[in-house]
Amino acid sequence: MTRTSLQFKSAMALLLMTAGIAIAPAAEQANNTPPKELVQYIHEAKRSGTKEDKIRKQALALGWPAASVEQAIAYEKSGETSQPPSPTAVTASPQEPKLEPGEVPAAAPLTRPAHALGEGTNAVGAVANPKLPQDYRIAAGDTLQISVWKEQEVSVPSEIVRPDGKVTVPLIKEVEVAGLTPKQVETAVTERLAKFISNANVTVVITAMGAKYVYVTGEVKKEGPVPFVYGMSVIQAISEAGGLTDFAKRKKVYILRTENGRASRLDIKYNEVVKGIRMEQNIQLVPSDTVVVP
Repeated sequence: MTRTSLQFKSAMALLLMTAGIAIAPAAEQANNTPPKELVQYIHEAKRSGTKEDKIRKQALALGWPAASVEQAIAYEKSGETSQPPSPTAVTASPQEPKLEPGEVPAAAPLTRPAHALGEGTNAVGAVANPKLPQDYRIAAGDTLQISVWKEQEVSVPSEIVRPDGKVTVPLIKEVEVAGLTPKQVETAVTERLAKFISNANVTVVITAMGAKYVYVTGEVKKEGPVPFVYGMSVIQAISEAGGLTDFAKRKKVYILRTENGRASRLDIKYNEVVKGIRMEQNIQLVPSDTVVVP
């Protein structure tokens, strides 16, 4: 028995003991191999020169359980990847992705177990930012990952939305994405790729949000930009600005908004909102809105 084989068996035994699972006989254990897709991903990543620590971090970010990742790394080190293992069920719940600010998940398509897929996930294994709801609308400064299944040449591992609201995708060039949800961008890219790729399977994931602000001006205690948080209301923005001064005209508060090159004004019944009478007037803001307090 080779030293490498002994190391692999020791690593497998340790993983099983940690999970509280009895070690099966050798013939039975041979069938308990790590997920095929995960092993292949680790193998290809190592071939491309990616360090093991980074591979581990990216696999965890994509939702694979830590035990499966360590098992797959040990399996890959054993040199048995020439015969791909059969996928096995993963009993542990997938971890929520924990990405550093601005970090992008691995571009290579890494499929998660079918049972682990849920909202915010897709067949390619990309995991949407858990802080963003499905109706989130893309804005300039956001970072997108556009994956076309089995078409890596057309996929975009990481692209920042330009100030003009567009990104560049191979074959179809510029695509307008600002103001659209990820699902709407998927549809738009799929339709434009139709002349080149039949039934393209497109997935769009927001991997990082760019810095966004709303602006509060006039009779507030602290004028200027306020960091935008998805779902922020006009009352919350005024609160972030320190609240109204004694000279504020509460009946004259309004929002200035520009959409598709058109400017509009939204009047707010401030007094009624703070009394809980007209809560529909507590309008949710979008990036670059300006709240004016005369």
